[in-house]
Amino acid sequence: MHYLIGDLQGCCDAFERLLAELDFSPSRDHIHLLGDLVNRGPDSLGVLRCLRDLEGSATCLLGNHDLHLLAVAAGVKRPNRKDTLDAILADEDREGWLAWLRQRKLADLDQGWLMVHAGVLPQWDTAKTLALAAEVEDLLRGPELPAFLQQMYGNHPARWQDDLQGLDRLRAIVNVLTRIRFCAADGTLDLETKDSAEAAPPGMRPWFEHPHRATAAQPIAFGHWSTLGLINRPTLLAIDTGCIWGGALTAVRVDGGRRDVVQVQCAQAQAPGKG
Repeated sequence: MHYLIGDLQGCCDAFERLLAELDFSPSRDHIHLLGDLVNRGPDSLGVLRCLRDLEGSATCLLGNHDLHLLAVAAGVKRPNRKDTLDAILADEDREGWLAWLRQRKLADLDQGWLMVHAGVLPQWDTAKTLALAAEVEDLLRGPELPAFLQQMYGNHPARWQDDLQGLDRLRAIVNVLTRIRFCAADGTLDLETKDSAEAAPPGMRPWFEHPHRATAAQPIAFGHWSTLGLINRPTLLAIDTGCIWGGALTAVRVDGGRRDVVQVQCAQAQAPGKG
């Protein structure tokens, strides 16, 4: 059985309870984590330990919080006040955890579902999304990562163009796959607005609401946007249901034509946020 699971963000207790609710068996089942494995929750190190123990039966995508950990560890980004990454950074196997994260994906295709952390642009089809993700994945695994992490943050270029090159191209890919919520039909991003889908800035829509999106017929699953709540459509799953904000942690079975939704409630102390 294959299950997609939304943002963990260091909520190890909820994750373990969800696995128990699923009666998860590493020899029989497979889980697909849609990014933001760590940060803000109480036990990010516990989450990484659990996921590494499940190697072979768990596929983990990277989200913006996971990339933030890599940047903080490299000394190119200052920790945020609400970060809960100290246990990972102080652990004796710190370098092993960072190396493990660097081997994760930014997009995946399995069981007929395209999986990303945040979303895709209207112009990107499935093949293009996977190819662009692979460009960043290759960089994450190579010696040029520290230099890229220094330039990874920023909202420019604001619009995707196929002829983008170098750091601008890589930054744009990361922004789409790990940060996108609203965009215009031409691929212009709004990376400031973090409210619900109804709060779209002028000229913008939630990325998945564009009528001529190239992935419209492709089943696609994402997390990242907790204020959406659960969206369960035939070809669209949004499953960041705000575990870290006291909501639920959600798993959806997607193999064999199934669509079973399983949730466990969380009880975290974070103030309400946007994912």
